[in-house]
Amino acid sequence: MPISLVLSVVFGVLFVLATGAAIWAFVNYMDQKNNVDAKISDAVGVAKTAQQKVDQAAFTEQEKLPTRTIKAPDELGGLSLDYPKTWSVYLDQNGDNGNYEAYMYPLAVPSLQTAPPYALRVSVLQSSYESNVNFYQDLVKSGKLTATSVKINGTDALRLDGSFTNTINGSMLLVKIRDKTVRIATQSTTFQSDFDKIVVPSIKFNK
Repeated sequence: MPISLVLSVVFGVLFVLATGAAIWAFVNYMDQKNNVDAKISDAVGVAKTAQQKVDQAAFTEQEKLPTRTIKAPDELGGLSLDYPKTWSVYLDQNGDNGNYEAYMYPLAVPSLQTAPPYALRVSVLQSSYESNVNFYQDLVKSGKLTATSVKINGTDALRLDGSFTNTINGSMLLVKIRDKTVRIATQSTTFQSDFDKIVVPSIKFNK
């Protein structure tokens, strides 16, 4: 067989192999490129979703400002505190046993008959401070509530955190004002941040 023919066959085989390798490499490159592009697209989508959540959270927080203030009559100690302006308030200034009650919730306050966990419930009670503290002692002993001594407006107070009922899980402050007891509570952990950052630092009353 002439050498030229052998070389032609060899070069032909090598050309076919090289062409096949080039095609395989190109297909593999395109597959990898598409995978990378898909991953980049997915990552961009995740980043956009995360940023939207951050922006929405920031907008929600900004909407709460400036805060509003609620104030009880001077004969009830002149209690006042701030709350997010996105919350509505229902006032019952002559409630059961002459107690002052305020119920707060975002947008609209639910019916009192349904008794849902309120964002904030403020009460000025005619009953003594000691009787109100004792009312929760069993829950503290059972571990459902944690009791902590705190200062509110320069006055000794009791803070309770935990499960008050099967549907109410939050925080409560009990403060003695003269012969009355102030009870300020968030009844859902959903509103815990607003309670700690807005409500609690703003509490004032006549000593």
